Amino acid sequence: MTRGLPGALISWSSGKDSAWALYETRRRGTAEVVGLLTTVTIDYGRVSMHGVREEVLAAQAESTGLPSIPVRIPAGCTNADYEDAFLTAVAAARDGGVEQIVFGDLFLEDIREYRERLLSGSGIVPVFPLWGRDTGGLAREMLDGGLRATVVCVDPERLSAGTAGREWDVSLLADLPASVDPCGENGEFHTCATDGPMFGAPLPLRRGETVTRDGFVFADLLLEGSTPEA
Repeated sequence: MTRGLPGALISWSSGKDSAWALYETRRRGTAEVVGLLTTVTIDYGRVSMHGVREEVLAAQAESTGLPSIPVRIPAGCTNADYEDAFLTAVAAARDGGVEQIVFGDLFLEDIREYRERLLSGSGIVPVFPLWGRDTGGLAREMLDGGLRATVVCVDPERLSAGTAGREWDVSLLADLPASVDPCGENGEFHTCATDGPMFGAPLPLRRGETVTRDGFVFADLLLEGSTPEA
């Protein structure tokens, strides 16, 4: 790690907000990012909540030039199980010289308080570079800055199921109901970042199936040339 800068991990969900948090951290030069920390559901081999395949996650990490550090949890794990897995990864990171974990959270106070409480006493400081930004303005800033992302998960009780698989772009923003946050911060939708200034090159992805599971609609993304599996 660069002398004088704290080492940091990005809490990497595979989505646009964590990708922009990586970009902002690098742009500001406030820390040296040394890895992407991602919760992965073992049973499915996918990023938890977003449903993004591990091979896509690996391609993202390669394009950022950073190692992927998975926090592996079983499907249906308890919150205590998640915290044990997360804090084990945090302890290993701290022992490796990491001082910060950077989160892409925007305005949910309870989520921020939970992260701060979880990391309290760990030796790792939580950092929130996007916190408090107007999400409409932030969405436009991301798009103007070259960020590209695909909607991979939708809560159909809050947003049309047909939104799954759409590009997160100005057209989609214009179509969102007034009740839906432009960045999906309330859990209306989740994305997978596919291109932008945090990547060395666009990810070579194609659309797979769209399925409904556990009350959410998921649009699968596949690496070009890969064979779909469950």
